[in-house]
Amino acid sequence: MSDLNNKTLAVIHAALISTKSVEPFIKEIIPEVKVVHHVDDSIQNLNFIQEPGFIPKENLFKFTTYAHFLQQTKVDLILLACSTFNIAVEVAQPMIEVPMLQIDRPMMDLAVKQGKRIGLLGTVPSTMIPSENLLKKAAFEAGKEIDVKSVLCSRAFNEILAGNIQNHNAILIDEISSLCKSVDAIVLAQVSMSALEPLLGGFSIPVYNSGRTGFNRVRQLLENE
Repeated sequence: MSDLNNKTLAVIHAALISTKSVEPFIKEIIPEVKVVHHVDDSIQNLNFIQEPGFIPKENLFKFTTYAHFLQQTKVDLILLACSTFNIAVEVAQPMIEVPMLQIDRPMMDLAVKQGKRIGLLGTVPSTMIPSENLLKKAAFEAGKEIDVKSVLCSRAFNEILAGNIQNHNAILIDEISSLCKSVDAIVLAQVSMSALEPLLGGFSIPVYNSGRTGFNRVRQLLENE
């Protein structure tokens, strides 16, 4: 494992809650890396009031602008920790020299290798269509054909917003147990769902969270620079 003491990761968040979700994975997987967080809650607020699947141009502009200024600070990698407007990385990358990663993409890449039937479990309506699109993009680029079974569980997100992590986890574990019966792998559509990781070992199929898979890929990218 390479020494990354001289590396800096910038993480762009569309909500403050995701800063807490990524912290355990930063400490475990890239503890020596300097991490700069940029948070703009207005991005999530604006995304939430749109029709599902519609991403305001204003938010894409914000992300590209933030990436530009972070680039000027000489960061080595920019990570987008929001699932709803994951397309922002694709939009911004041609204009930014620093490599970028969308936090969900690594788990999508892993999931499409497991079989044709992929379960997508989310807790926020605005996330479902963009996450399904990203999953299909990962499959297309891997030369795979997939069927996606999407399940939205909004009440779990309400629980985590209220600080009821145990309730959030219990609701989602029940959903995963049910979904396991009809798919080959499951992806958890928001990084906030990575809080489930200690509970995911007993299922008969792989259940991927973006915290673990995302920061494993971050480390790999930084080591290969």
